[in-house]
Formats: sequence, C-alpha cells, structure tokens
Amino acid sequence: METLNIVIRPYDAATDLKRLSDIWFNASLKAHSFIGQARLVEQRQLIEEEYLPKAETWVACRGKEAVGFISLLGSFVGGIFIAPDRQGMGVGRKLISHALDRHGELSLEVYTANEQALRFYTSLGFREVSRRDVDDFGYPFPNAALHLKV
Repeated sequence: METLNIVIRPYDAATDLKRLSDIWFNASLKAHSFIGQARLVEQRQLIEEEYLPKAETWVACRGKEAVGFISLLGSFVGGIFIAPDRQGMGVGRKLISHALDRHGELSLEVYTANEQALRFYTSLGFREVSRRDVDDFGYPFPNAALHLKV
C-alpha cells in the first residue's frame, strides 16, 4: 500500500491553501454531487476564508505533493478530503489515525447519501450516535453524527 510514502505535516496557509481548496472541491464534486456544483462553488469560498484558517489542519503528502487533509476543531473532524485519484490508498486511514493519536477520540458528521464515506468510517470503528434531516445550511440533506474513541 502506498501509505508508506505518506507524510503528515501541519497546514501552511501560505503554500497549501490553493492545493487544499482544489482537493476539497474535486473530492466534494465526487462525494457530494447531490448538493450541486453551484452550491459547492459557494461553499469553496467558506472553506478558504473561514474553515481552513480556523481549524487545526494536517496535510498528507506524497513527496512534496499534498494529496489529502484533515481539519479538526478539537476532537471534531470538520472535514477530511483526499484527492480523488489518491482515494482508496490508505491516505484517509492515516489521517484519521493521526488525529486519533492526538485527541484520543473523534466525532464527525457525514451526509448519509455519501455511502462511500459511511462505509469508510464504519470500517474504522466509528459508531452512529444520531441523525438529523438537514445539513448545516438548512438544506434537506440528512447527516449522521459518528463517534470513535480509542
């Protein structure tokens, strides 16, 4: 598996913002197509201007290339995104493991329509603790709250 070549380092706004925004957008187009491209374009600005600057973000790199990232608000996973051409190679597992080592437990919310993500989190041992019928913006996209403790 290629994860042997993955190094996790802290986010550097000066050099990482554009690449992580691209990763977020391309991964979101794939995983959250039900939201629609227009809304994802709107959300991208929030990612760049609010979410990334406020979160504890860790970048997964293969060589010097950023291939994924995880953004944390304490032990809450605000987002984990892997470049679509690097998914399924263990990058997400490595990022979750890194975050779990730092915090001892993790919680997150995931769109229930994102079945690939739900399978991924379940395979890591996350358990569903609740559901809600709308997303953070009040749109009718159900979310599941998940939790994992060491």
